[in-house]
Formats: sequence, C-alpha cells, structure tokens
Amino acid sequence: MSAPVFVVGRDRLAVGRVVLDGAEGRHAVTVVRLAPGEDVVLVDGAGRRARGTVTAVSGKDALDVDVVAVVDEPEPAPRLVVVQALAKGDRGETAVETMTEVGVDEVVPWAAARCVTRWRADRADKALARWRSTAQAAAKQSRRARFPVIAPVASTDEVVSRLAAAAVAVVLHEEAAEPLASLLPPSAGEIVVVVGPEGGITPDELAAFAAAGASAYRIGPAVLRTSTAGTAALAVLLSRTDRWA
Repeated sequence: MSAPVFVVGRDRLAVGRVVLDGAEGRHAVTVVRLAPGEDVVLVDGAGRRARGTVTAVSGKDALDVDVVAVVDEPEPAPRLVVVQALAKGDRGETAVETMTEVGVDEVVPWAAARCVTRWRADRADKALARWRSTAQAAAKQSRRARFPVIAPVASTDEVVSRLAAAAVAVVLHEEAAEPLASLLPPSAGEIVVVVGPEGGITPDELAAFAAAGASAYRIGPAVLRTSTAGTAALAVLLSRTDRWA
C-alpha cells in the first residue's frame, strides 16, 4: 500500500526532522493512526514531495518525520483545464473529486445560462471553498504533490477569453460530429475543455465559443452527466499524452 500523504508548508519541506502538526498532524495521529517506523509522504500542493519515516508521536496532534528525500516535480505538460458548469446538489463536488483523481490541473466553475444552480453572492464563497476542500482531499487520496487550481466562478465572457488563449479549446457536445478520441493533444501549452450544465449549452454560448477558436467534440455514443463528462474527457486526452505514458 502506498504511503499516506499529508500537507506541509513548502518552507518546512527539507531533508531532516519535520514536525507534522495542526489539522494534518491530528488526522495522521487520530484517524490514520500512524506509528513510529511507518512511511509517509509530505507535499506542499505546489509540486514539492518529501519522503520520510515517522520517528515519534506526540499526543493526539503531532508527530516527527525523518525526511530522507525531497523532490520538486515539474509542471505537467500539456496543462489540462476543465471549465465545469455549476451543477445541482453535490454533483459539482463529485466532478471536482473525480477530475482531480484523474489529473486535472485547473477547474473553472462556470455560471452557464442553463445552470439550475446559481452561486449567489451570499453563497459563492462557501461553494467555492467546498470545491477547493474537495480538490485537496482528492489530491491527497490520489497521492498528488501538485493540487489543482480551483478558480473563481467565471462568466461566459471570461470563458470565451480563456478559450481564445488556449493551445487547444474543446467544447463537449453530444451532437458533435468528431469524437474526442480523434484529437491529438499537443505536447505543451494549455488544453481547455468546456463541460456544459444539465440543461445543455445554449446556441449563443456555442457560437461564442466557436468564434473564440473552440471545436466541438463528443466523447462517445452515450450522453454523460455534467458530473462525469469532464472526468471521461480527461481520461481520453491524458491517455494520448506522455503524462500517462
């Protein structure tokens, strides 16, 4: 079994003794129940990964780790961004969780015209915080050293700007003629994939995205939920890059 992952500030990740305390230390001691002699991985969420062994446990919320190796992982290439339309219930968090596990580098919440859910001013911060918390938990579970960015909620105009700047811009649409598997991803740059809401992407949104240089693709013969489409698209794209080689 792989060693569990815990988050530590970048300035503390160095060879030698590292104290894991606070919420992460409490989780390690009381939930994971780590003991001296067990291996752990410490990450900062920005690409630095340290490997070490627990040497001592202090109370219920701290332990000492003897770090023997520290590595700074390079930025992934190509970079994968999913523009995820807001979804009802907890489906947005489900999308963030599974996309993080697969390997997404950034998720941009999108207030599409046909979104059932709206992040009003009084709830936007809390909703965004849940997405970010979900991403961190999923990144730790999948042993990632670099956590995905969860951007602030974007308008359609902001999504258009993001698509125009991308190396490759993709809009998932069930009526598209081209399968996503026919796309050969570039070896560098940013790939931006748009996932629409439960009610679908409007003709005006599709036209704006096309004008920005985005092409429409379908994943397969079935119509996927907004909470699963992004994950499926990432798997298709990553399987054709060196990132999954």
